[in-house]
Amino acid sequence: MQNDFDVLIIGKGPAGISAALYALRAGLSVLIVAKDAGALSRAHAIANYYGLESAITGKELAQRGEDQAKKLGAEFFTGEVIDLMFAEKFHVRVKYENAETEFLAKSVIIAAGSVRSKAPVPGLDAFEGKGVSYCAVCDGFFYRKKNVAVLGSGAYALAEASELLPLAASVSICTLGEKTTVEIPADYALETEKIVAVEGEGKVQKIRFESGKEIAVDGIFVAIGTASAADLARKTGAAVQKNKLAVDEKRMTTVPGLFAAGDCLGGILQVAVAVGDGAKAGLGAIEFVRNLKAKESK
Repeated sequence: MQNDFDVLIIGKGPAGISAALYALRAGLSVLIVAKDAGALSRAHAIANYYGLESAITGKELAQRGEDQAKKLGAEFFTGEVIDLMFAEKFHVRVKYENAETEFLAKSVIIAAGSVRSKAPVPGLDAFEGKGVSYCAVCDGFFYRKKNVAVLGSGAYALAEASELLPLAASVSICTLGEKTTVEIPADYALETEKIVAVEGEGKVQKIRFESGKEIAVDGIFVAIGTASAADLARKTGAAVQKNKLAVDEKRMTTVPGLFAAGDCLGGILQVAVAVGDGAKAGLGAIEFVRNLKAKESK
């Protein structure tokens, strides 16, 4: 598989597949990266969508969309996107099985849904902006030579921790009582107990665990589950409003070439809306990539 594409789409739900269909028919190379089809694959029955004479399962509808995109030449990669950055092109880092890889793209469409895993930690919300962050790339600089903790037990948490390790004095990974799904290197302190409180005077100062143990921290980075659409967008500097990506009428974010579609934009969370959003994002990406290629050819 090549590693450089015109359009890379994160998510293979109705928004992502719809965007892919338009980009593919325009002759662009398209890679779709996803672990699964998201909420659609878990829907018991879809009966209110145009053209369906009788209800079908979400899983079946998702498979039809994927098959359609494959026939047009889309490439698929099964994995979890753990990092997104821009340096001349978009760089998308993906965790799969026990390895990592990176893909390049002229344009990226985030269609990864809207779910953010909230940390079940008393007091955490009160310290947002006062030591609690959701983006190591964005805020790691402010914690140079300080003690930080990352909340999470999977690949996303480890990726955030790796961004902080060269900057911070110490990095603790707190799993909140969950089993780790990746191997945690010895570079990090591993805390597997549940957290009962985040405490501090005006800012984060310490974490208290179920056993009564406490650790002093200056910052906490939340990386539970997988990276949400908002998490990924923030890594590029794209504007996010109340965990929803800010886009224009073409579904482009505040970062040129970065588009978003589907549930991550909020509003009515329905297949029909996601498909329409995907079409707009796909058309926007086509225009962006074509203009970019025209400039490069001069």
